[in-house]
Amino acid sequence: MTTEHVGVQGMAWINGEFLPTRDATLSIFDSGFLMGANVFDTMAVWKGWLFKLDAHLDRFYRSAHAIRLELPYTKDQLRQIVVETVRRAGLREAYVQCVATRGLRANTPPETWPPTVMVYAIPYLWAVGGPDGLERGMRVLIPRTRNLPVEVLDPKIKTFNRLNGYLAKLEAIDAGVDEVVLLDTRGFLTEGRGANVFLVRSGMLYTPSEDVLWGITRETVFEIAAELRLRAEYAWLTPYDLYNADEAFFCTTAGGIAPIVEVDRRQVGDGRPGPITRRIAERYWEWHCDPRYALRVLE
Repeated sequence: MTTEHVGVQGMAWINGEFLPTRDATLSIFDSGFLMGANVFDTMAVWKGWLFKLDAHLDRFYRSAHAIRLELPYTKDQLRQIVVETVRRAGLREAYVQCVATRGLRANTPPETWPPTVMVYAIPYLWAVGGPDGLERGMRVLIPRTRNLPVEVLDPKIKTFNRLNGYLAKLEAIDAGVDEVVLLDTRGFLTEGRGANVFLVRSGMLYTPSEDVLWGITRETVFEIAAELRLRAEYAWLTPYDLYNADEAFFCTTAGGIAPIVEVDRRQVGDGRPGPITRRIAERYWEWHCDPRYALRVLE
């Protein structure tokens, strides 16, 4: 069986050069590969609109600063690079990433290595849910594999250091379910693999407060909830709370709002995507084409 790999179609920019993604390569001696010394951020283009570009770039620079990686471009310069990469890709629905690594490994202190900086735009990826996810919902489990605690690696740093997420996904595959919700080392809910989690109870939204990525989509859910006059709060949550929620959903740039209808073979709510989840999902995609939050880059 042959599988078409991600990146066959699209455009990339690597250290100043534009090229088709199918021709984009990285040295085997790059520290992002050998040492996991990397940060990234993911954006979405929907119907030609690039959503919350500045918020994503701000987080990208915060992640780089946290690992003492000084990017050789200003935010405005990188902003222009992202927009031009998207325009050259010509994809009205696109998955866009900025990636920075510590650069080629050398026999000198790491901070002397010139960083590798990349931007690429490829056809939109549904990492969670899929285009029919809002209708069918997702079956998930709570895996044995735990999320990394802040004492090991602060999850606010957006990095590809995600082997624990891969191992957790293997548990989901073996169990015949769609995804996972990870616990921390104390047994509290944290997040999915690259997605934050919300649950709904008695008309209120709750999301884990600690040991999670500060997601741009999570932030957007809070903003939409305020517009819809729904109360949303951070909370310490356990599997019990998820099992007994009226509704639950993932939220992520790569998939939007993805309802959760079953956890550990326990039905969530009535076992169908709930009305609050649907309202938030509808507004989320509407905001993607709203000039208050998105930039028109393709007609």
